[in-house]
Amino acid sequence: MNADDFYNLVFNRRDVRGEYLPDPVDTDVLARILNAAHHAPSVGYSQPWNFILVREESIRRAIHREFEACRQREAAHFDGERRHQYDRLRLEGILTAPVNICVTCDRSRAGPAVLGRTQQPDTDIYSTVCAIQNLWLAARIEGLGLGWVSILRPKVLKDLFALPPAVEPIAYLCLGHVSEFHARPELEIKGWRNRLPLENLLWLNQWGETRPEDALLASVRRLQSEAEK
Repeated sequence: MNADDFYNLVFNRRDVRGEYLPDPVDTDVLARILNAAHHAPSVGYSQPWNFILVREESIRRAIHREFEACRQREAAHFDGERRHQYDRLRLEGILTAPVNICVTCDRSRAGPAVLGRTQQPDTDIYSTVCAIQNLWLAARIEGLGLGWVSILRPKVLKDLFALPPAVEPIAYLCLGHVSEFHARPELEIKGWRNRLPLENLLWLNQWGETRPEDALLASVRRLQSEAEK
């Protein structure tokens, strides 16, 4: 893979919500994707992740019921046209995606003192999210769609999967074949939010005081302009 291939992969990663096909995911492909996730960086090489493959239909249906209840609660945060937009969004593929995965973080792994985590205790969670990103990019390069269903209560997931006290659910993922990948993120296409200009997110040395040098800002603007064509 050259640099262009890598950037194209990153720019074409998508959060796939409900557009899954019924075709099964090949076992070798799934193994490669999980192996890519397992090769993520982790604080103190602790590798705190586990991957629960959800095959049981009754568990999926329980997760879906929890999603529907949580969606109603989340919808109450929006009013007017924003609420109408929200109600029209497809936000999950729990029952239609051929593969569901619950990714967890074992906060006890590698013992009470983990190299690099003593001053920043949440770096085990960040490490698990790195594994999820690896999994997501691997799925995309394999031609599979992946969606992160975040409208779920962690305590309910913890109970449904009988997680030990030290193990926390980090992500519930839907994985499978799709008929197409959107050219832009779905929430952008549907007018929910637009990508923020990178140049507005850059500071030099301290927050809120000075922007980086003009040459860097010009290069950032050029790349954004090319991406929008």
